[in-house]
Amino acid sequence: MSEVMDYKSRLSDPASRKFETFSYLPAMKPEQIKKEVEYLVKKGWNPAIEHIEPEHMMSSYWYMWKLPMFGETDVDRILSEAEACHKANPENHVRLIGYDNFSQSQGTSMVIYRGKTV
Repeated sequence: MSEVMDYKSRLSDPASRKFETFSYLPAMKPEQIKKEVEYLVKKGWNPAIEHIEPEHMMSSYWYMWKLPMFGETDVDRILSEAEACHKANPENHVRLIGYDNFSQSQGTSMVIYRGKTV
């Protein structure tokens, strides 16, 4: 049996914090983000974008960037909204959420733009 790794993520060290799907991996490249959005759309999930200051990501709700994009299937439109959120809030983490209508929950949630860490 393999040994379990400690990822050294601590509340006292904002730069070490891990969050959401894929946070233990290097930041995604634009083409990887696009593939994730394509998957979200293919599953029929409703995209939504949220953002927050890195120092508050663990202690409060994230801010919603506009309303969820119910029924949106245009990948480029979803990506442009995420980029607009990032440009308007360059210091913040920006995450993409896929809401699943049938299970009434999040099908996926991932940080696609990372803000500055202290």
